[in-house]
Amino acid sequence: MLIPHKFAHGGLTALLRLPPALRLRAFATATATPASPSSPAPGQTPPWRPAVVLDDWVQREARPISLRQLTFFGRRLTERRLLDSANYVRLELPTRIAHRLRNMQTLPYSALTNEHIRHVYELYYRAFELLRKVGEVKTVDDNDKFCDVLKLCLKEHLSVIPRLAMGILEIQDYVSGDECDRFMTTLLRSRISRRVIAEQHLALTETFHSPWHFPGKPTHTAPEDDFVGEIFLRCNAKEIIEKCAKTASDLTKKAFGSNVRLPEVKLLGHLDTTFPYIPSHLEYIIGELLRNSIQAVVEQTPADARPEPIEVLICEAAQHVIIRVSDRGGGVERDLLPYLWSFAKGPRRHKRLDALRKVPRLAATMQELQPPPSDPDAKYVAGDKFAGSLSTLSGRPPDLRLGIGLPMSRIYAEYWAGSLELISLEGYGCDTFLQISKLGNKNEVLSTRASMDAV
Repeated sequence: MLIPHKFAHGGLTALLRLPPALRLRAFATATATPASPSSPAPGQTPPWRPAVVLDDWVQREARPISLRQLTFFGRRLTERRLLDSANYVRLELPTRIAHRLRNMQTLPYSALTNEHIRHVYELYYRAFELLRKVGEVKTVDDNDKFCDVLKLCLKEHLSVIPRLAMGILEIQDYVSGDECDRFMTTLLRSRISRRVIAEQHLALTETFHSPWHFPGKPTHTAPEDDFVGEIFLRCNAKEIIEKCAKTASDLTKKAFGSNVRLPEVKLLGHLDTTFPYIPSHLEYIIGELLRNSIQAVVEQTPADARPEPIEVLICEAAQHVIIRVSDRGGGVERDLLPYLWSFAKGPRRHKRLDALRKVPRLAATMQELQPPPSDPDAKYVAGDKFAGSLSTLSGRPPDLRLGIGLPMSRIYAEYWAGSLELISLEGYGCDTFLQISKLGNKNEVLSTRASMDAV
């Protein structure tokens, strides 16, 4: 029997390790005319690749970190610490990506042929190949080249969230809704973790090259006071809520017209509360909650009536902060309530799919809640720090509802060992409770390790 070139030099051994069904699929893919990795033919599975390399990385365990560890490491930044950070990221990113690739390989064959799932798989494999081939970072020049690779990966992966969400909605005939939700949560939680360590290292590199940086001195003496990389040591809940309220109000005006009467957002409780956090995470959660509340109140209020205010209560305890958002927007409809936290299920699945098709990329940041600029060529600069990771969502109409804001917000909340819960009184309103770890000493909540015998 003639052995295809792809199976030469050890690849055949990897092929024989696969179960018969996957072995046949791998052999068929390898002997077929290869399609471009960026645009496989419709209905085609991702191209076959040797399993041995991926197996080696799946055997590794991810090493979780906490906000406190990131802060302590970055406070006195030296060249040695910068290089140590680079080598941690260099090994950690392909490890975490490898586990998610293995998760995708366990999907049914019919799900892997979905164009959106296949698109994400190819992006992940490309990033895995780029990152695993980066050698040890020994000098600052090596680090700068590594940072270019990180920026490329961050930019290329902006399409992951909408493509994943569309894929999950389209494979319902082959995979149960509960399994789809578990798969989506696993991939998104891992995605957040990778972006955190990548963006933190990019921020530390930017700090190291800044003219005001003095090696070995506390970095909080810099002009960007109280920032250590992406972590804000004195994140003020009141200021973030006010910023998100303005953004959500502007978006509502764009959706309902400039003459619409908006509800007042009242802040109560411990208004001086501060804690270490990554502001973009909190901004996304609060921005989604306030946008939902403001739009619900506006839709519920007659045109000639004054909207009921939205109350945001900040409660500070010894180890955590709780933020409650209360509105009188009529609550959640009974038929939607069981699917509030689901990416895949619910009576509005087809509407969500149509809305997601209008979204080219999504970084899941508060900037994406902002109305798009009137100039189509204009760019949002303030958050466009690392190749678009915090850039605005391209061309998203202000009234476009994707249906993934709440489940995404819960994943962000739980990532640093927090929580997000919602209580709905149908016909009256909603109370949403966001709990945040105040001390920054909780490890990131990572997705489970992929099983070695998954395929």
